[in-house]
Amino acid sequence: MARILSIDYGKKRTGLAVTDPLQLIAGGLATVATHELFDYLTAYVGREPVERIVIGEPRQPNGQPSENLARVQQFVNRWKKAMPSIPIEYYDERFTSVLAHQAMIDGGLRKKARQDKALVDEISATIILEDYMRSRKL
Repeated sequence: MARILSIDYGKKRTGLAVTDPLQLIAGGLATVATHELFDYLTAYVGREPVERIVIGEPRQPNGQPSENLARVQQFVNRWKKAMPSIPIEYYDERFTSVLAHQAMIDGGLRKKARQDKALVDEISATIILEDYMRSRKL
């Protein structure tokens, strides 16, 4: 089996998470500078089998598109052209940053560690992936 990879796409930084090869467990992979994301993913899928990519669809709490959606769509279109063999699909990412902060608090991280935006992005990507995996099992 191949992995599922998730992306929490940001203007400056992008959080990544991935499943194990059996698609049982989701875990943080990395946080990369967004301008390096395409090259990072291309290298990653070159060395690890990836079945699909799930990317957070940025929406406001009322369901309207957020300002970041246009950037996400540009990335998705670029990926689909370059790597059509690895599908990429959107998944609702509303409230993942809030959930990531709560997970950090629940995990006992000190305030200074909770201010690490790269860690928040990686945890957000993990939450997107966990939610996606749960939705497939229903």
